[in-house]
Amino acid sequence: MELMIIFFVVGYLFIALEHVVKIDKAATALFTGVTLWAILIFIGHDAIETKLHLSEHFEEIAEILFFLLAAMTIVELIDSHNGFSIINKVITTTKKIKLLWLLSILTFFLSAVLDNLTTTIVMVALIKKFFDDKSDLWYFAGFIIIAANAGGAWSPIGDVTTIMLWNGGQVSTNAIILGLFIPSLMCLLVPLTVVSFYIKGNIDNNAEQTDNNHSQISTKESYFILALGVGLLLFVPVFKTITHLPPFVGMLFSLSVLWIVTEILHRKKPEDVRHSFSVARTIQKIDTPSVLFFLGILLAVASLQSNGTLTLLGTTLENSFSNIYIINIVLGLLSSIVDNVPLVAGAMGMYPLDIFPQDHNFWTFLAYCAGTGGSVLIIGSAAGVAAMGILKIDFLWYLKKMSWLALLGYFAGIVSYLIMK
Repeated sequence: MELMIIFFVVGYLFIALEHVVKIDKAATALFTGVTLWAILIFIGHDAIETKLHLSEHFEEIAEILFFLLAAMTIVELIDSHNGFSIINKVITTTKKIKLLWLLSILTFFLSAVLDNLTTTIVMVALIKKFFDDKSDLWYFAGFIIIAANAGGAWSPIGDVTTIMLWNGGQVSTNAIILGLFIPSLMCLLVPLTVVSFYIKGNIDNNAEQTDNNHSQISTKESYFILALGVGLLLFVPVFKTITHLPPFVGMLFSLSVLWIVTEILHRKKPEDVRHSFSVARTIQKIDTPSVLFFLGILLAVASLQSNGTLTLLGTTLENSFSNIYIINIVLGLLSSIVDNVPLVAGAMGMYPLDIFPQDHNFWTFLAYCAGTGGSVLIIGSAAGVAAMGILKIDFLWYLKKMSWLALLGYFAGIVSYLIMK
């Protein structure tokens, strides 16, 4: 177990120091994830049992990866049809701070009805229309991450962990919305208020405004694909509620509908134009290394779950702290290092409903802490990992510029939650 923990930490350090060691973080994450499973065999774990664990985890990982791939393709299709540039033209403000507030609030509420991962992919595509400068782009992306995680925490369908708690019966819809809306909002508003005192200047508002393909598509077609694409993204949680199938099935369904519609829309156009707007062309634009980065991170965390490290971590917390609020606060901070899904799953296993019944403070507070604590580090949430992969955000830059703001918002939400209780 000690060897795996050491290797895991070293792997994370190489990811964090990507710009120093000059090795792509996707390569490091993939190597770390695969090697940790090999170490399980080398230290004496039963091969058949390990393979069974890997199969179980890979089913969950594959669902996330197909969800991510389908969502990125939909967003890229909207973008190739000039959809996000339309939004860029509608938003007329040139002041950075006003734009930051507008996009952060929009992300907060959009994340509650979509989920934090999909919302981040959409909003990252949108902010790329506003900025050429990398530092501005990264800074806005940092707030997109904070806003997406905060928005997902107060909705039963906004984050993987809240979905887990909602499906498991630990929280009800009314309890999580009423109990966590204010803390989640404070988690975003406090950092926004702080930066409002020192963010100055205007935006050029001319990033990525031209594309040769855009002259081959009408404004009417752009509006149509934008509306249809966003509508299909919003339909994913509805599809899940109706069919009770996993979210990735709904996202694949939405992609298939948009695919068919775009094929029909361009069927009478010249072959080169049809190819430019096809899914086949769009998939080539998808950042595959970011998907592989996701795969590596999830494999690494799954290996620690399989060898009992995360269970031991939960037991240690239980023995060290008797206060449920302290336990959840620590779990939230740990979720910025280790994926929040296994941490929440461990808590659900350790504390059955006969100990903490539905809508107990432990569960609602856990939903908040696990949902927002991951913002402290960029690799601590699905939203952060997605933004990091797509925009090539430096781990140390985020640690320096955004972590303290995320931490400030995290504890502001905690204080407001405790005051409300």
